[in-house]
Order: sequence, then C-alpha cells, then structure tokens
Amino acid sequence: MSDEPPCPTQPQRPDAGQREHVPLRPIWLCRACGQPWPCGRAKLALVAEYDGNPVSLYLYLARLLHDAIDDLHKLNPATTGCASDIFDRFLGWPTRRTRSRHPSDVDLRQTEET
Repeated sequence: MSDEPPCPTQPQRPDAGQREHVPLRPIWLCRACGQPWPCGRAKLALVAEYDGNPVSLYLYLARLLHDAIDDLHKLNPATTGCASDIFDRFLGWPTRRTRSRHPSDVDLRQTEET
C-alpha cells in the first residue's frame, strides 16, 4: 500500500450515502440532483479539484462542452439550444468566478484615490 496522496485529477469518492454530482450522458443532467450539468455542487467540486490550475479547468470544460454539443445534437437536433447558452453553462461560470477574484484596473484606481 502506498503512502502517496491521490492524484488531484482523479475524483474523490463521496462519503457513504452521498452521490457524486457528475453528468448523466447523453442528456447532460446531474446524476445526483437532476440539474443541468455542471450544477452548483459540481462547480464547487471542479474549482476545488483544479485549484491553482485554471487553464486545466478551462481545457477540461472545453472538451466536455464539445462532447455535450455533440451528444445533445444527436439526441434532438431541433432542440440543441442556443450556442451562447451552452457555452456559458460550461465555460462562462469559471470566467465570472476568476474576474470576481481579481479587481479590475478601475477598482484599483478607485482604491488609490481614496
């Protein structure tokens, strides 16, 4: 048995009775809560898993976005949805999170003036 910590890119096992918030493919709903994936809990888990490595998070989500577009289009081409909505669902939230953690230049100038 190894004393090495688990690889951070491998999902941790949930506690007994807790379900993982992972996508149910090909419909891309959360297996645990039924919300469009990534749901709130999945986002929290992804942020924790990719902490300090946002580029890897974006690359992972971009690959999943591509898979989701293909899967949803194969299910029903007429109801795949708006491209901007699905883009925001997969890649918009980490961008908003990153921006909220770093003050803009305008915010910095306002802080310096006070």
